[in-house]
Amino acid sequence: MRRGECQVSSDGWTETKKTIKKNLRLLALCAMLLALSSSADAQQPKKIPRIGYLTTGSLSSASENVERFRQGLRELGYVEGKTITIEYRYAGDKLDGLPDLAAELVQLKVELSSY
Repeated sequence: MRRGECQVSSDGWTETKKTIKKNLRLLALCAMLLALSSSADAQQPKKIPRIGYLTTGSLSSASENVERFRQGLRELGYVEGKTITIEYRYAGDKLDGLPDLAAELVQLKVELSSY
């Protein structure tokens, strides 16, 4: 008997029915494995984007601008600590410290920087 051919037994389609049942079981098993693997992929933790916020001045002097920045992000649907992380760096009055603070943010591999 060649592949793809069914042998008909004396009582009719017995062999054909067995083959169909076997193929259906195999198909059901494959479908279940596919469903399980796709749901496992969906449950993988997503990387939270990191934003770098670099500014002159101190935390207290920049607080109004920082709050406006946060509010704008919230209006876009971002939640600090849940959907994004923000790395804040304040240079104070020492503008010569800006390159070092920027280098820190680069080392942290921020995806976006706000200056």
